[in-house]
Amino acid sequence: MTVPSLATVNFGGPDTGPLILLGSSLGTSAATLWGGVARGLTTHARVVGWDLPGHGRSGRAQPFTIAELATAVVALADRHGAEKFHYAGDSVGGCVGLQLALDVPHRVATLTLLCTGAVIGTPDGWRDRAATVRAEGIAPMVAAAPQRWFAPGFTEREPGVGAALLDSLSHTDPECYALTCEALAAFDVAEQLPKIVTPVLAVAGRDDIPTPPDSLQRIASGVQDGNLVVLDGVGHLAPAEAPDRVAALIRELAGFPYSTATVTTEDVYRAGMVVRREVLGDAHVDRAVAATTDLTADFQRMITEYAWGSIWTRPGLDRRSRSMITLTALIARGHHEELAMHLRAGRRNGLSNDEIKELIMQAAIYCGVPDANTAFRIASKVLSEYDTGAG
Repeated sequence: MTVPSLATVNFGGPDTGPLILLGSSLGTSAATLWGGVARGLTTHARVVGWDLPGHGRSGRAQPFTIAELATAVVALADRHGAEKFHYAGDSVGGCVGLQLALDVPHRVATLTLLCTGAVIGTPDGWRDRAATVRAEGIAPMVAAAPQRWFAPGFTEREPGVGAALLDSLSHTDPECYALTCEALAAFDVAEQLPKIVTPVLAVAGRDDIPTPPDSLQRIASGVQDGNLVVLDGVGHLAPAEAPDRVAALIRELAGFPYSTATVTTEDVYRAGMVVRREVLGDAHVDRAVAATTDLTADFQRMITEYAWGSIWTRPGLDRRSRSMITLTALIARGHHEELAMHLRAGRRNGLSNDEIKELIMQAAIYCGVPDANTAFRIASKVLSEYDTGAG
């Protein structure tokens, strides 16, 4: 058995609260897909998302099955000291949920399955997609994703959310994407659904193409204790397209009390720390946290809460755009140390070296040639180190 090592995103919640584990779909990261839902759950529970191998923060892995992913999720629950846990998963994350309910029913308190199936697609279709990615890279998947993932009009209503999800897909390791396709090709638990005793809520998107409502109805009617909810105006990524509705459904299934509590400053701080780590990298944030003193602690919290939790989390602009704006402002103000940091962040957010070059050229006209000259000097060093893995 090959049990992958899965990276996690800790969205926060009360230390003694129940545990909710969140599984993501192919090509997405937990932080990007589940962030909005998690904010609606942390009042009641500890909320932890996990990334597929080669996705988000998780490293590469050897070939794996859905059952081996389920074993890795159980290990996450053990790591968090939870004998029982609530689980929610979208698409392949939902497949893992079904496997959990079959393999360790005594560990899973409730199961929210979104935009998924007891079998998804066809084995040949998944193997063909794996072959395409191995031959051509992830770019064809990025090009096809908007139509496959989102309900009509979603990217116009929420351009920042859509762009962030596509950016996450573009940074997915192609081989691990292919391995996940092959795991899905071998997954079919349709005949085993009557064995599942865990309370199941199957959530379908009315406009979902890969796993339409019939796929979720099959689950709800096949398990011993299942119900179906169909969300209007939602495609394949319900947690991102309808985060408030999904959070409310998870809370209701788990039996959490109704709450009118609004988002707290602690919620904003936690969300900010998640984004800060995604943009700047764990190593940078860990150094900043380790260097915090009594003198700087309040400042560090303010930056995380206001800059990262209140601005960088806003849906109106994608992270690429925010990086471009930030780099331009830092060039104009001559903040060279911050410029170096945000050049690396810009690359993580999907900016290419050529796009950064054009940004600095534009800044030369509107901010000043001396400022641009300094920016090019800093960028030459930082981008070279980034491209070679030294920065």
